[in-house]
Amino acid sequence: MPVDVLLHQLKVALRSRRYSLRTEEAYRGWVRRLLAAHPGRHPAELGEAEIGAFLSALAVRGNVAASTQNQALSALLFFYRNVLGVPLPVGGNVVGAKRPQKLPTVLSREEVRALLGCMEGTCRLVATLLYGTGMRLLEALRLRVKDVDFALNLIVVREGKGQKDRRTMLPAALKEPLQLHLRRVRALHDRDLAEGLGAVWLPNALARKSPEAATSWAWQYVFPAAARSRDPRGGALRRHHLDESTVQRAVRAALAESGIPKRASCHTLRHSFATHLLEAGYDIRTIQELLGHKDVATTMIYTHVLNAHGGRGVKSPLDGL
Repeated sequence: MPVDVLLHQLKVALRSRRYSLRTEEAYRGWVRRLLAAHPGRHPAELGEAEIGAFLSALAVRGNVAASTQNQALSALLFFYRNVLGVPLPVGGNVVGAKRPQKLPTVLSREEVRALLGCMEGTCRLVATLLYGTGMRLLEALRLRVKDVDFALNLIVVREGKGQKDRRTMLPAALKEPLQLHLRRVRALHDRDLAEGLGAVWLPNALARKSPEAATSWAWQYVFPAAARSRDPRGGALRRHHLDESTVQRAVRAALAESGIPKRASCHTLRHSFATHLLEAGYDIRTIQELLGHKDVATTMIYTHVLNAHGGRGVKSPLDGL
């Protein structure tokens, strides 16, 4: 069977199960690499040795991170199960990539203030929201107007990691600047509507049941892109949400300008949110819910961060002399 046909079948299977476009691109990439490694052979003919060698080579020759190797394995598992209809022939002979035990980088409150002080406009608002709510970058950029509740001071994070919804706080300090921002976004949306556009991407089920929701104010992105673009899945001309690279570049530039001697990113603001809450005495379960961690063990990493940086953790006996 031609490679293009198999990849198309994979695309259909992923979209029917509502996988994100990013996951679709990643999974198609891994399957394409597997097929390229065995030209002329149908993937159903590959055995445990070939699959194991492919995954092991990622760690041995490609020197990829453990998360990258796991993503490749997930892609192949999905492909074999949902496209080929057979189990993935993989055993215990895969050489696993080493997962380094690293503590997350955390900024002090003063460093957060300095970083945000070197930013401006929408990117500063997004970065402030990341620190103030603990959201991941894409979670913030995918926010819709209806998900921000100014009356109850909360934000609903839709389909976060693991396709789970959760709630987090809306910081009081952000209410006024966010409302001002949304007034500008509303004016932009009204201009789009006047030009016969203004339809935003909707989840598949809603797009079928209530297509009129695409142009409603409630479903618009809180952080829309400045320019319209073609939807890669259907070709429609739409205003997507702000691209994550725009915010990432702004954070990198602010980090350099502020002179903070740490290797930080947008995700560092999420780490700082959790660590500062822990320092303030909030219990680990509350922080787990705010971050959307499935396992509290994931959240416990921030107790190690506190110990490593002083905080409320262990103090050296030298300081007691």
